[in-house]
Amino acid sequence: MPNSYSETEQGFSDVYARNIDAVYRVCFSFLKNSADAEDLSQDTFLRYLDRDVKFESERHEKAWFIVTASNLCKNEIKSWRRKTQDIDEHIELGFEQNFDTGETLRAIMALPNEYKTIVYMYYYEGYSTPEIAKMLKRPDATVRTRLARARKLLKRSLGSTADA
Repeated sequence: MPNSYSETEQGFSDVYARNIDAVYRVCFSFLKNSADAEDLSQDTFLRYLDRDVKFESERHEKAWFIVTASNLCKNEIKSWRRKTQDIDEHIELGFEQNFDTGETLRAIMALPNEYKTIVYMYYYEGYSTPEIAKMLKRPDATVRTRLARARKLLKRSLGSTADA
């Protein structure tokens, strides 16, 4: 795997194809709005092109895109200070093929941002807590604590029989 993909159009197309779904899901989970999620997904890839980032592996590449998208979304939310829209509106628009619909998704989207990213990376992307800690530049214990707190919140919101 080459160190940098932004040198060729085909290379960028490959990187885009590998990462767009994960980037969009991260953006949508923060913004709860498909148009804004598409915009921030595009901004994530523009940042990739501007920075000429070098990756050690595809896993490192994916982690960079997830963390970058997450940070861009957090910054956007801070600057907008706007009301979020209900997930049901987006499901009616036909985005259910990209997301698990139902109570679990609603509960995850209701989590505070500090928990949402960790839950996404752990359960949806399959990263371990030490890997997440390294990507987010947080102590491993902090990631484990936030994951445990997120599980507790999810169990409370979904009922005691739910597996978080």
